[in-house]
Amino acid sequence: MQEDFRSLLEACRADSLDVRSDSRAVGAGDIFVAVPGVAEDGKRYIADAVKAGAGIVVCRPGVDADAFAAGTNCRVVRHKDPREALWRLAAARWGTEGLKIKVMGVTGTNGKTTVACLLEHLFTEAGDKVGVMGTMSYRWPGHSEPAPLTTPDPVTVHSLLARMAKAGVNVAVIEVSSHALAQQRVGGVPFCGAIFTNLTQEHLDFHKDMESYFSTKAKLFLEMPKHNKVMAVNADDVFGRRLLKLCPRALSFCLQKRASGRHLWGEMLAAEPQGCNLRMHMGETDWTLTSPLVGAFNASNLLAAQALALELGLNPQHLKALEHFHGVCGRLERIENSLGLDVFVDYAHTPDALINVLKALRAAGFLRIITVFGCGGNRDRSKRPRMGEAVAHYSDVAVLTSDNPRFEDPEAIIQDILPGLAKARELHVEIDRRAATAKALDMLKKGETLLIAGKGHEDYQIIQGVRHHYSDQAVVRELLNCG
Repeated sequence: MQEDFRSLLEACRADSLDVRSDSRAVGAGDIFVAVPGVAEDGKRYIADAVKAGAGIVVCRPGVDADAFAAGTNCRVVRHKDPREALWRLAAARWGTEGLKIKVMGVTGTNGKTTVACLLEHLFTEAGDKVGVMGTMSYRWPGHSEPAPLTTPDPVTVHSLLARMAKAGVNVAVIEVSSHALAQQRVGGVPFCGAIFTNLTQEHLDFHKDMESYFSTKAKLFLEMPKHNKVMAVNADDVFGRRLLKLCPRALSFCLQKRASGRHLWGEMLAAEPQGCNLRMHMGETDWTLTSPLVGAFNASNLLAAQALALELGLNPQHLKALEHFHGVCGRLERIENSLGLDVFVDYAHTPDALINVLKALRAAGFLRIITVFGCGGNRDRSKRPRMGEAVAHYSDVAVLTSDNPRFEDPEAIIQDILPGLAKARELHVEIDRRAATAKALDMLKKGETLLIAGKGHEDYQIIQGVRHHYSDQAVVRELLNCG
């Protein structure tokens, strides 16, 4: 079995055979890997792949694929772990190991997209050609395509890296989700650097508990090649401190001064509605940074990007470029308007993310905070009352509405959230998200702020499995008649 697969890898390298895990994409002579999934098992589609002209089928031992291949030119190869087989074949097909690209991975519950964009900005300003795979899009100079997943499947990951290299990209940043690590989507990616932002309750419908969630995130640092990669880890986070004990070579970053170890300390000099002012301390070197990004959580994101950039050869002078980075779509994004109202749209959809963004707005000195929020359907139900508690504690007015209900009843989701809002100072419930936003805007006065949380950059709602166009930003602009 091992010899057969090794021969297949060599053939994949030599003949550039295309690798597929979706039978609908299979063409004549392709390799089809029957990957066992969460909802579907690829073995069910072996017959379809053979019928479509697959030259080789890779499957687990014990799967009866020979019956489908009988009488065809299709060959069956066994592998104990089809997920591993898929990324190994993808890496061989696209020659990923030999690409001259610095690949950085960013993982954590919150902050991945902002940190990835900060790194993109830093290295671009330093003269590099940068590619990004993440929640917003898969992009590099001259090219951008929608991102169906934060981290795509292994074939897409490796093929995108090869396309980036062909386009002259020499630095790539990948947002690495926990699902991607659990499902080996970034297997074989030659990461030269990795960042851990934080770990808070999320995806427990998939990981079951925080220990499993943490051990999955840690794979990026402990198991992914290369073993000599540089690492930056958030020492303000309890799971980050655990990871630092496992990765003693890592550079820690923090907003709370640490007494020992290699670390980058960011001293918060000012936190205002216009942004934050930081003084960095690393060894005997100090430098300052004034950023238009608001709040302590963004200060932490700024430290994360600086820490890894320093480890990869940039210097404090390069880091001054962050003063001209004005934020990411849907990440505490200010919606400019002629009425002078302070309206922000943010992707916060976990209890910790909501707490962080609301604390940032509170620290900025607004007279009153109104929060429009909901919870996504078919996801971890246990976080719903905790999100309500976060909004009740840090907001003056809570407007509870629908997010992406998916296949759940929006009213049932709201009922799950309501116990957490028992101590809300003022509560309004409106299932229709547009109507909820209109209600909040009607209450908003100058000197106050409105946070619309949960969807961020997303421009859709999924209701009973049907995708409907919906953008918080567009709705706010329309309601305020500001185009």
